[in-house]
Amino acid sequence: MTRRVLTFVLAAAGTALFWALDLPLPFLFGPMAFCLVGALAHLPLKGFGEVSVAARTILGVAVGASITPQVIAELPRMALSVALIPIFIAVIALVGVPFFRRLWGFDAPTAYYAAMPGGLQDMVIFGTEAGGDPRALSLVHATRVLIIVTLAPFILGHFYGAELSNPIGAPVADLPWSELAIMVAAAWVGWKGGERLGLFGASILGPMIVTAALSLAGVVHFRPPAEAILAAQFFIGCGIGVHFLGVTWRELTRVVAAGVAYVLVLAVLAAGVSGLVTALGFGDPVPAFLAFAPGGQAEMTVLAIVTGADLGFVITHHLTRIVIVIVGAPVLAGIIARRRKG
Repeated sequence: MTRRVLTFVLAAAGTALFWALDLPLPFLFGPMAFCLVGALAHLPLKGFGEVSVAARTILGVAVGASITPQVIAELPRMALSVALIPIFIAVIALVGVPFFRRLWGFDAPTAYYAAMPGGLQDMVIFGTEAGGDPRALSLVHATRVLIIVTLAPFILGHFYGAELSNPIGAPVADLPWSELAIMVAAAWVGWKGGERLGLFGASILGPMIVTAALSLAGVVHFRPPAEAILAAQFFIGCGIGVHFLGVTWRELTRVVAAGVAYVLVLAVLAAGVSGLVTALGFGDPVPAFLAFAPGGQAEMTVLAIVTGADLGFVITHHLTRIVIVIVGAPVLAGIIARRRKG
């Protein structure tokens, strides 16, 4: 309990400082920066467990509420850019696996799951089952998310001219209590129902599916209140920073360094694909950038909200990427296992 109190105080201090300095996304970057420094300094920090998972349901509800009949009507327009995702993932595999295998000396399962831009938890679980190094996988993916989330706002502002000041939601006092209650129920039912069904990313996808159904039925008309989305940012920021707790110098110079180098490779590949999507007229620049940026689903959702980007476009592409990676993971794991035995 004491460790979580320290983590909360440290994250709150980071939020307050970033807010006072008028830095972008203080509720995300403040906790992330301070918890990262605290973790690297080996302070006795600890994540918030189920509270952090529950915070992600807020983003699921936000995305689901943004799925309207108008968004559904736009799905055929997204088909051409979505069709590029399998090619994008294949190129990542062809480049990423040799990158980790030959340059950094990772074993085959660890190299494959480190290269794949799936969800952090999913890749660690699948990689461990395939015989990979769970600590290395965890640090590589945490590094990927950390750097993408840190650099994406700078890129959006300086290269795309995007503002990070889009209203994230109405104040809680302006929303009808009946609709707030429905959102809470949708978040809970979607989250726990998704977990029971074995849905990957249940904390986000479950609430998203339930809320989307309610939105399309005309029951839900608003996104979650601004205070809830800020709380989600806070706990996501804490989670990213705390993930580096206990990192050793050897891990920092080998595993984390490999993750940093790989992010540069991914950035080049993602920039090329998003530029192609924009050039071919398949999508607007900011949504295309966020759709193919290899960050975490929750973090990209936050950036899509604060930039006012097309949430439906961004989430459709991220979901497609995650589904392809997760469906393909067991197949590749079997091939890798057979080769190791051979």
